[in-house]
Amino acid sequence: MARHTAQTRRGEIVRLATTSGLASVEELSEELGVTASTIRRDLAKLTAAGQLARTYGGVMSLAHHPEASLRQRLGEAHAAKRDIAHWAAAQIEPGEMVLLDAGSTMAALADAITKKPELTELTVVTAGISAMSTLADTIGIDVIALGGRLRPLSQAFVGPLAEVAVQRLSFDRAFMGADSVHAERGICEADLEQTRLKELMMSRAEHTYVLAHGTKLGQSPFHAWAVMPRRWTLVTDESADAAALQSFRDNDIEVVVAPRRD
Repeated sequence: MARHTAQTRRGEIVRLATTSGLASVEELSEELGVTASTIRRDLAKLTAAGQLARTYGGVMSLAHHPEASLRQRLGEAHAAKRDIAHWAAAQIEPGEMVLLDAGSTMAALADAITKKPELTELTVVTAGISAMSTLADTIGIDVIALGGRLRPLSQAFVGPLAEVAVQRLSFDRAFMGADSVHAERGICEADLEQTRLKELMMSRAEHTYVLAHGTKLGQSPFHAWAVMPRRWTLVTDESADAAALQSFRDNDIEVVVAPRRD
């Protein structure tokens, strides 16, 4: 294939991501005849410009598929989510009331909780169907399901009914998921109902943790944002970029890099 200028190459990347729906760095490198590092630089510029959204190991077009389903996300970044979930579960104390947001990382956290038999008399509140299902038969855990309107893509409940339920509760710890998280803007999601519910959840918690693997940091794939509480903790994995982590620290946000588990 003939060599592309940077501008035409990036246009071709957007075209390929739009027609295929999802493209990996390796696929784009082979198709365009350039190195993987060149593709990564191109993707960084296209993502910053809001033309593409980064995924674990690749890129997708916002125009083609603006929001990945829970089923798709369950297939991404297994090791990173496992490491983050293991650290998060270790923070929970017996007898606490904890909130689990919806999403694939919350599913991993629910699974990690089931592997800690010492967590007795624990109450878990969640809007996510996957977490409900995982915890339903676990001895010593009382599950409170937040009702409301079901979003099929995220397999989670949102809306006024879920919000009213949250307003009647308080939590020792809230563990939040995110489509992406930004040091200054907060949590980015696909729609305003999600961000409104997340803000209420965080406002009712003594401690708030945002669980997000490295590729979700500093991105802005959508236009709905949840405003963060005054104090919160970002929990990510060892793949996170050092500069991205520093941007959170510069904004007085506590950062935890969950150690990799063998």
